[in-house]
Order: sequence, then structure tokens, then C-alpha cells
Amino acid sequence: MPWADAARPRPCPSLLAGDHAALGASARIAADAGAPWLHLDLMDGHFVPNLTFGPEVLAALRRAGLKTFFDTHLMLAEPHRYVEAFAQAGANLISIHIEPAYDHAATLARIRELGCQCGIVLNPGTPAEAVRALLPRVDLVLVMTVQPGFGGQPFRRDMLPKLRQIDAWRREGGLNFRLEVDGGVDLVTGRECRDAGADTFVAGTSFFKAADRAAFAAAVAGW
Repeated sequence: MPWADAARPRPCPSLLAGDHAALGASARIAADAGAPWLHLDLMDGHFVPNLTFGPEVLAALRRAGLKTFFDTHLMLAEPHRYVEAFAQAGANLISIHIEPAYDHAATLARIRELGCQCGIVLNPGTPAEAVRALLPRVDLVLVMTVQPGFGGQPFRRDMLPKLRQIDAWRREGGLNFRLEVDGGVDLVTGRECRDAGADTFVAGTSFFKAADRAAFAAAVAGW
């Protein structure tokens, strides 16, 4: 995987798996463990069957002094309606799903106009081909390795060929986006994803339940 070797592996703890009564403290735990990115899962109860939090949580974390890179994943039926709010709240990168019907290219362009990096996301049942035309427009592609909506689900190894395909297109096209995985990622499954071309690893339950979170983040960064 020549291209992926050029991209430093990046651990990205998911705040969804932290303590929801103390989200600021959970975010600081991730930062103090050496994780440069924090993954923020925003769910609307429509596109996925769960509700999480909104842009005010990001804004509150910024007001509390958190400097971590906010990797903001919009699991929303109408993400184009909310990108401004999340950009203003402190998102650094905003990822949107390919599955809902809206103008994906225009929304990605708008995210860039707002000063954020942009990403496109695929659910497990969505083929890689669905995002191929958008690859030159994005900074990140996120391949879901569980069905989004709830944390703690088992990793789906049948998503590894999808990672390999997207990585192949990246290398063939000389493209410069990161390839992220989210869902059931731990030090075993994450390594398999790394071998398939991934370079950015969202870890929720496995990170926050790790006996040594700093060692977990360092292990990922060393892949």
C-alpha cells in the first residue's frame, strides 16, 4: 500500500463512547492520551435510529479551551442544512453521507467555503462506486465498518475489500484524501484496516475502555 505508507496513521477517539455526563472531561482524556483528532458523531433520529448532540456541544468544548482537531461526522437526513452551524461551532472537518438525496457536490463545496475540510461517508451496504466521482473533491473518505447508529457493534470484515478498492483509486488517481474507518475498531481490527489502506481510525469503546489509553493511541500512530 504505497500511498497509505505516506500518510501517518491517526488515532481518532469517538466522543460518543465517552461519559455523556462529562463530555468535556472525556474529550480531554482523548487529547491527553495523545490523540490529535476527536471524532464527533452527530445523529438526528431520522437517518440513523439514535440521537446524540448538536453544534452547541462543539461550541462548548471550544469555549472550554479544547484545541483538538474536530472530525465531525454528520449522520443526518439533511446535512446540507446544518454545515454552517457546525462550522461556526468549531468543526475542522465535516463529513456527510452519500446515501440521502441532496446535492452532495454542492454541500462539499460549501463546507470548503466555510473554511473546513470535507469528507464523504459510506454505510456498509453502499458500494464504493457510489462515491468514486466525488473523490477528487474531498479531504477524507469514511468507510463505516458497522451500521451507524449505536456504538459497541462488532467489526465487519466484509468491508475490507471496499477499503482496498478506494485506496486503489486514491493511488491510481494521485489523490490526497485520508481513508478513515469507524465501527468496531480496536488494535486487531484496526491493523487489518491499515493493511487494507486505511490511515485514520475511529475508536470508541475500545479506546475509552483501554487500560492504558495513551498506549492505545501510540500503538495506532505507530502502524
